[in-house]
Amino acid sequence: MLTLPNFLTLLRIAAVPVFLICVTSGHYAAALALFLAAGITDAIDGALARILNSKSTIGASLDPLADKLLVVSSFLSLTWYGALPVWLFILVATRDVVILVGYLVLYFFAEPMEVSPSLISKVNTFFGMLTIGFALLTLARPDLPMALPNLVLWYLTGATTAASGLHYVYTGLLWLQGAGSGSRAAGMNS
Repeated sequence: MLTLPNFLTLLRIAAVPVFLICVTSGHYAAALALFLAAGITDAIDGALARILNSKSTIGASLDPLADKLLVVSSFLSLTWYGALPVWLFILVATRDVVILVGYLVLYFFAEPMEVSPSLISKVNTFFGMLTIGFALLTLARPDLPMALPNLVLWYLTGATTAASGLHYVYTGLLWLQGAGSGSRAAGMNS
């Protein structure tokens, strides 16, 4: 079912290759504009889904996919072009792989758990988006003094990425322990 929120999510997915073309061809201001537009449409499609009562299963799957595609492709391309440190990309990518593998283990060997973002994960997403935005701004406007803000954001994003990853591992282990004993673990959505 193609609702307005789902259409906006599909637009965000379609924007990813255009974003990457802008980054790889040195059109950093256009990449920054696309990144900001994607962030705005992400907020709008969620609000519209709630207001119009048009939440759907496909939307619940496509929305995080669109976010993940944009964030991972942003971190990868900006690391490739030297705007982000390699260690940060490795940390972000490792966290996502660990979460995916953990979810698959739970899916195949225990009762699948409903995944909902924790507070630390939401904070991590916020800092990750700021990190990407500031990196794009630095590339678009090399005349601006961005070294210190970028450095601070790298470490905040790194710290929240590690904390979020550890939280998801801990939550998954609790769930696995609870599923093994026939009861659900408490506090899974915190």
